Amino acid sequence: MLVTKPDASSQTWTGPLSPEQAAQLEALVGTLTAEQALWVSGYLAGYNARARVAAPATAVVPTAQPVTILYASETGNAASLAKKLNERAKAKGLATKLLDIADYRVKDLKGERFLVVVTSTQGEGEPPTSAADFYEFLHGRKAPRLEGLKFAVLGLGDSTYEHFCQTGKDIDTRLEALGAVRMVERVDCDVDYEAPATGWIDRLLDQLVRELPPAEAKIVAFPHVAAPAVAAEPLYDRTNPFQATVLENLRLTGRGSSKEIRHVEISLEGSGLTYEPGDSLGILPQNDPELVGELIASLGLEGRPDLQEALGRDYEITTLTGRFLAGWAELSGAKALKELVADPAAQKAWLHGREIIDVVSAFPVPGIDAATFTGLLRKLPPRLYSLASSQAANPDEAHIVVSTVRYDSHGRSRKGVASTMLADRVRPDDTLPVYINANRHFRLPTDPDAPIVMIGAGTGVAPYRAFMQEREERGAKGRSWLFFGERNFRTDFLYQVEWQRWLKDGVLSRIDLAFSRDQAEKVYVQHRLLERAAELWAWLEEGAHLYLCGDAEQLAPDVHAALLRIVAEQSGRGPEQAAEYLKTLQREGRYQRDVY
Repeated sequence: MLVTKPDASSQTWTGPLSPEQAAQLEALVGTLTAEQALWVSGYLAGYNARARVAAPATAVVPTAQPVTILYASETGNAASLAKKLNERAKAKGLATKLLDIADYRVKDLKGERFLVVVTSTQGEGEPPTSAADFYEFLHGRKAPRLEGLKFAVLGLGDSTYEHFCQTGKDIDTRLEALGAVRMVERVDCDVDYEAPATGWIDRLLDQLVRELPPAEAKIVAFPHVAAPAVAAEPLYDRTNPFQATVLENLRLTGRGSSKEIRHVEISLEGSGLTYEPGDSLGILPQNDPELVGELIASLGLEGRPDLQEALGRDYEITTLTGRFLAGWAELSGAKALKELVADPAAQKAWLHGREIIDVVSAFPVPGIDAATFTGLLRKLPPRLYSLASSQAANPDEAHIVVSTVRYDSHGRSRKGVASTMLADRVRPDDTLPVYINANRHFRLPTDPDAPIVMIGAGTGVAPYRAFMQEREERGAKGRSWLFFGERNFRTDFLYQVEWQRWLKDGVLSRIDLAFSRDQAEKVYVQHRLLERAAELWAWLEEGAHLYLCGDAEQLAPDVHAALLRIVAEQSGRGPEQAAEYLKTLQREGRYQRDVY
């Protein structure tokens, strides 16, 4: 069956369909994902081959006015929620357009009638990298009046940060200021976002159905044909993780190192999970049993196996939040806590380096019950680790690099929840609940001959190991350059033998190292960038793709500042023009960052 689009000059349809049929088909096809379109193709092929006609079935042709759903995601949570909203909206017969906000044309904003934004926040209240252009346009002088727009915003964040869900708040406020009308109130979700986000989606869909009543949708009858058989594959995600077997758990750093960094390999065999270099592995951790026991004893709730299990597996019992502090201040009646709650600046300083056990021990609440206590806690969130392997080179395996977090503060020893679990309690043949977290904004160039420059420190080297494995496996010819930093050459040169082999074999073209504690004056990767400014600029002008992975608080801003200086000095541009040059690289996907 051949369907042709309208002739631009005559506005008439050709082909075997009537104009009405063609319009109905065009409306339906425009709402399909690639996977759905493939299924429909098989469906029609099967119908044509078998022509088995039974009782007619019906399909909903969505409303003509689409609801545009944009997501801005760093870890994939916002994307996942936007896709969930999109699927449920389609099931109600609503026409939708689902887009990564990086792919949205801001000039289309003025023509929208219904806009939904699901966004995370990063760093100190900054928008995700993918949302930078949209955010800048929306808050700039060129933003249009939006009196004809109805909108809704869902924010995702972490309440331990001062500027919690700030990007969502900013977009919500700005859309209203431009004249748009809010369909439902914004919700700001913490790390345990599932329940509040689902409630927000429910309310929004109810409102959209009222705004776009089902009467606008057309019901089209099709002959009933048995759908093509599709092999069902299990779907694993953060709510339904795969129980993966641990294959290896090795210490990477040498004897005498000031760090404990581990290389962990797990099996994905039988999971159906796939990933690309640049993606992350999500792990659902468990809390330290000793800390759980100490916390229960401090609460006076011993002898409760159910509570022991819940605090071990389900709740975050280390990180202090403002919500917990406010709740505990009310329960304990402690004047000192109430004063902290009333003074955000003092509260932020006091929370630093403290955990829930500090508050519970110092300000006891006699007779507290388990339900009241757990009601103040957040759900224990997954931890994401950049994948350090290529699936093409390591079928059915996933490798990660983990820096074990241990430190002392306020007279107590502290442990990172997931990192010390992996270091102290996970051994080969144990299982871990895992899933894949895709990151389409940290990808190798589609052109295997394009040069790449990889910048990272510590465990930020993980995705570059995956990049090199992938390029070696695919026979890519593009040049590659690694800038890597750590503390000491002798103990902390992660994957040293592999980098040396790739350099010898030509998979890696050059490498520059910065070991900060091997000399009196600290040397970091940004210093190496500045030393190689002329060569780096030449690579960029020849089309190189830049990658930055690692610490968001120090490494990322220091490296970005060095890049700005290099562009300005080597090109003769001023500061604003140099900044615009890097923004252009980001828009083109040639400057990608994975910072945390």
